[in-house]
Amino acid sequence: MNAIKKIIIGNKLNLDQKNKSVKGLWWKRFFYSVTGATNDFGLGPNWFASVMGTGIIANAAASLPLFSDRLHSFAIVIWCLASLMLVGLVMGTCLFLVRGQNVWKKHFSDPMMAQFYGAPPMAMLTVAGGTLILGETVIGLDLSVTIAWTLWFLGTIAGLASAVIIPYRLFTKFKVRKDSAFGGWLMPVVPPMVSATIGAMLVPYASEGVIRETMFYLCFAMFGLSLVAAMIIISMRWRRLAHHGTSGTSRVPTLWIVLGPLGQSMTAAGVLGSVAAGAIPSKIAVGFELFAVLYSVPIFGFVLLWTCLATLLTIRAHRRQMRFALTYWAFTFPVGTCVTGIALLYHHTGLPLFAWVSIFFYIGLLTAWVVAAFGTTKGMITGHLFRPPPQGSPIISVKESDFTGDILDDEDK
Repeated sequence: MNAIKKIIIGNKLNLDQKNKSVKGLWWKRFFYSVTGATNDFGLGPNWFASVMGTGIIANAAASLPLFSDRLHSFAIVIWCLASLMLVGLVMGTCLFLVRGQNVWKKHFSDPMMAQFYGAPPMAMLTVAGGTLILGETVIGLDLSVTIAWTLWFLGTIAGLASAVIIPYRLFTKFKVRKDSAFGGWLMPVVPPMVSATIGAMLVPYASEGVIRETMFYLCFAMFGLSLVAAMIIISMRWRRLAHHGTSGTSRVPTLWIVLGPLGQSMTAAGVLGSVAAGAIPSKIAVGFELFAVLYSVPIFGFVLLWTCLATLLTIRAHRRQMRFALTYWAFTFPVGTCVTGIALLYHHTGLPLFAWVSIFFYIGLLTAWVVAAFGTTKGMITGHLFRPPPQGSPIISVKESDFTGDILDDEDK
């Protein structure tokens, strides 16, 4: 009897929390009743990070040393899943935007959430890369190239817009604390680097001559655009960690976003080096082939360093009961770009070290995807991921309170 009474009381409490104001088709009433969501539906640009994290699994599998042939079928399945996710999110976003039931406008005015406007372009570009690499088996070469070109143009335009507009708003409108710099600041400036990579893959499909050569140099220009901006932000991120520490909240996974521009730049340099011979004069092409190695090896070293630091800080946050959020998808795409970048380094050097390190990162990618996908699915079922986050005090970064002996102590005295 007590158990039955608890169930009845629990159901009554759930009914009290349900949104009874929603009217319309049965599925809509059912959805809002189960999740308790409101008309301020939380389907924002940050959701597209799930497409990025899923699509990179397919792209990385297709380039993985030693195992790419065995993973071909698996890669096609994941690419199809990522494509369906992209279509579904675009359709859902358009539907809710038309009905005025979306948080995109609110995110655009939020200093933290606005950074994730870089996710939709990268989602399109990631699927474009998978379509070009894997689509021929399913839909044929011609259609694959057409879709890849279309997604590349859309993703590049949107990505360049995010690289200009969001930093401009950060410089002129957003009020931020001294300890506000976080990995999400990289999101608006990384899309041009992804465009450089996918664009380089499309270079052989461009018309020979001036058009192909122009395409090649435009991709290299976007490489520089994104790289310089990313290095500035990474330096700011390091400074914040040194001066203020970490927040210990669900924002900690964004530390892994630092690997995104690093791994993606290695990938872009590797692909540009591979296609240079057919796009530009041979004397210059040799330089790009050398650059692919001379650039990627030092970046590879920093990738290993940051992976260790990010891992330790993530474990520290996990021990402090870090809650799940969509930021967990930051564990996936950045790690995936390291897989593709290191795999291309193996392609250019033939050194087994790079092959096995890329495989190690791929195992980490799969593990991270399972964690993020499980948490997202659970959050969708319970509904809390759809609800707007509660308004609270700003996230403040702190260091260990019981640590003494800082070098500044003498100066303070």
